[in-house]
Amino acid sequence: MSLLAALSVSASGMAAQRQRAELLVENMANSDTTRTPEGGPYRRKDAVFASQPVGSPFAAVFQREASAYSTGVTVEEITVDDREPVRRYLPGHPDADAQGYVAFPRVNPVEDMVDLLGASRGFQANVAAMAAVKDMIQRSLDLLR
Repeated sequence: MSLLAALSVSASGMAAQRQRAELLVENMANSDTTRTPEGGPYRRKDAVFASQPVGSPFAAVFQREASAYSTGVTVEEITVDDREPVRRYLPGHPDADAQGYVAFPRVNPVEDMVDLLGASRGFQANVAAMAAVKDMIQRSLDLLR
């Protein structure tokens, strides 16, 4: 794997973790949303990662000849929680049904905070990998001087 392809792999990981973090923050922000434009409470969303071939425009010829493709990561799909919402007895709430129950989203803020920490650490790991590759490229250039 070339150094430039390694940068592409880390960049794809950073983009995927950023998108995952955005979904987790959206989940936490809407943990008490009982009414959406689609009707009903907010539905929790989650990112599904998949590997994808990643190439560098500078190394494309070499990779094609050597058949050594690197794989990065992408968000393949965004799943929406289809489980029944949590029902709480709040008869004075504007969204209460005839029995006085309100449908709330199935969002666990503690679980989403832990997932957000994981996404943050994954992003940081990709930044560290990019910094290491950048240092290797810089040292290579210094040797060529």
